[in-house]
Amino acid sequence: MRALLVVNPQATATTPAGRDVLAHALASEVKLDVVETDYRGHAADAAALAVVEDYDLVVAHGGDGTVNEVVNGLVRDGARPGLPMLGVVPGGSANVFAGALGLPRDPVEATYRLLQAVEHGTSRRVSLGKVASAGGAEDHDRWFTFNAGVGWDADVVAGVEQQRAKGRQASPGLYVRTALTTYFTERRQPSSLTVQIPGEPLFEDVRLAFVSNTDPWTYLGDKAIRLNPSTSFDGGLGLFALHGMGFPTIARYVTHLLATDGNPRGANLLRRDDVEFVRVTSAEPVNLQVDGDLLGSCTEVEFTGVREALTVAV
Repeated sequence: MRALLVVNPQATATTPAGRDVLAHALASEVKLDVVETDYRGHAADAAALAVVEDYDLVVAHGGDGTVNEVVNGLVRDGARPGLPMLGVVPGGSANVFAGALGLPRDPVEATYRLLQAVEHGTSRRVSLGKVASAGGAEDHDRWFTFNAGVGWDADVVAGVEQQRAKGRQASPGLYVRTALTTYFTERRQPSSLTVQIPGEPLFEDVRLAFVSNTDPWTYLGDKAIRLNPSTSFDGGLGLFALHGMGFPTIARYVTHLLATDGNPRGANLLRRDDVEFVRVTSAEPVNLQVDGDLLGSCTEVEFTGVREALTVAV
């Protein structure tokens, strides 16, 4: 088996020693090549080249951003049979995709699980989401593995990226503080979104629209946050959209999500599971995030679910 290991040396939980151990362990089972990324998009380019060169396995070692880039490289020319299998060894701060797959978040344990999967040939097919946006500084087409959204969550991602550019390390605490800061900005300057789902009337005056490809949405430490608990890698997309951003509304949902296993309900909440398509428009540009990565602003974005798009070693 030919395998490519794509490593992000800047990821939160990766170390030179850990990378060496991972590479040595993989090289004992497969014919291994290693690429360390040194520019934005490098992981995607490396994975796309692996498709052309008929590799059997591409392993992403880094955070969710690295995984997202590798996936986008693998399906750059579309999701189709015969693509290399994806392997994941977490190395970031959240590792949502790996957690949703039931993979260990510890890199050593995840490496052992990956070696077992290679040895025994165990894998699963997973669905992916795709976004196509327009109306911003530039248009985007991007695949996502676990979530995407416009509104408050994308503004939080934008705020965290600004803090990281100043040298701050991503952490649950940084996300919580940024979420509080951006919430009060949203209260003063609320987004007004229109949401379209096939076969249903338009939903107008929506404040945030969040689309998930699986459950959970994210983690606060070891706590899984579950907005769309009926959404999985085996089906379509889940939608969580709020009509109001008042403090009682937000406090009720946040308390519910932290205290229970999810499944929030309420008059201000629009929830759907297993949908194939969601379209969101806005009169003013709003931020768009994909797998925790800020794509920029847009006035129109389409979210599409693609079933059984990729094979993952588990």
